[in-house]
Formats: sequence, C-alpha cells, structure tokens
Amino acid sequence: MLTIGQLADYAGVTTKAIRHYHERGLLAEPDRDSSGYRRYDAQHALTLVKIRTLANAGVPLARVKDLLDADPDTLTAAIAEIDHDIQDRIAQLRRARAQLAQLRGGDRLFVSPDVVDYLNELRELGISERQVRLERDGWILMHTASPKDVNQWFAKIRELITDPEFRALYLETDAAYDWSPDDPRLPALAERTRTWLANHHSPSEAEPVDNPRIARLAAQSQAGASSPAWDRLARLMRG
Repeated sequence: MLTIGQLADYAGVTTKAIRHYHERGLLAEPDRDSSGYRRYDAQHALTLVKIRTLANAGVPLARVKDLLDADPDTLTAAIAEIDHDIQDRIAQLRRARAQLAQLRGGDRLFVSPDVVDYLNELRELGISERQVRLERDGWILMHTASPKDVNQWFAKIRELITDPEFRALYLETDAAYDWSPDDPRLPALAERTRTWLANHHSPSEAEPVDNPRIARLAAQSQAGASSPAWDRLARLMRG
C-alpha cells in the first residue's frame, strides 16, 4: 500500500495532480487507514500511469476517462482524432509565430518602405514619437482608402520636408503640443505658418489630393490627438 506521496513519486506526477484526478473522477478515491490517510494499491498505480501517459500524449482530460478502459479499435480511432486536432493547433501556432515575426518588423508591417523611411527621417529631425505615430496611423488609413492618391500626396510631403523653413515650423508645432494655451509663442507661430502657406501654396494647391475619402480619414486619424495649445493654434491660424 502506498501513500499519496509515494504514488506520486512512482508515477512521476505531483500530489496536486493526483488530487485533481480524484476531483475529475479519473482516479478512484482509495480507502483510508486507521489514521485517516489514503492508501493506494497496485490498481491505483496502474490507472495513474495510464492517465499520465494519455495526458502527456495530448489527450484532453475530458476524454481520458472514456479511453482508460477502451477497446483497441476505439482507442485507435480516438487517438487518430486527437492527433488531427493537435496538428490543427500546431498549424495555428505556426501561423501565429509567422505573424509575430512580421510584427518584429515594426512599422514595415503596416506601411510601405518609403513611408517607413519618411517616419525615420522625422525621428532623426527630432519629431516626437507621439507625432510619428499620428503620421503613421494617418498613412495607414489613407493608403487603404486610395493608394494612387496617397502616392501623389506622399510625394508632395517628401518634397516639403526638404524645406528648412517647413521643417522648423513642423518641429515647433510638434513641441507646441505641450505648451500652455496662453503661451505667448503661439500667435507668432500661427503668423509664421500662415505666411509660409501664403508663400508656398496657391489656392489650387490647398488640397494636394482631391479625394474627400482621404480628407475624412486624415481628419479621423487625428481625432482626439489635439491639445489645448494646438486647439488655440488652430483658432489663430483661422484668423
């Protein structure tokens, strides 16, 4: 007769697992001795080894009980079915690993290499990661809506970013996100921005891409991304 600890050591499982098998009805509760301790016999040991073997092979515990005393044909059919389920799970895990490998590519999973290079240029210029994420999200949405028009727009943006004055305005506007709405620098920033736009854009260039869907998506991608200082800057820009 074995104690629960001795049985666990013999079968290579934990005493917690044995108690769990009792609770699941897989392993019958043994009689207790005069001191109230469980005492296990050879049949318990044999059943426990079968449970461990089936469980280690991937058989769900919910099915182990039916297979413990199954005839060979029933057992073979059940094992084949379980093996098929395991193969499906393996395939799912492989697909998940492939997706995780793609995610390690960061932004390249979501946007074109050209846009990734542009985002990295913004980082090198000192643009905040918050603004870089906003740019990335906007390009994702707009590219989905109309790849052809976005390519035209992107070419225009790449041209603008080469302008030192535009870069300076972009950097200061990005920094202004964290300013107080009463910051005295805001009116000057608004005026310089209006002047730059007046000197660099004719009315026909106000919308580089004439696509309402993209315009809506661009606005939606910025929703909730403003700050009190940016809100005031927008009002000042409108005059």
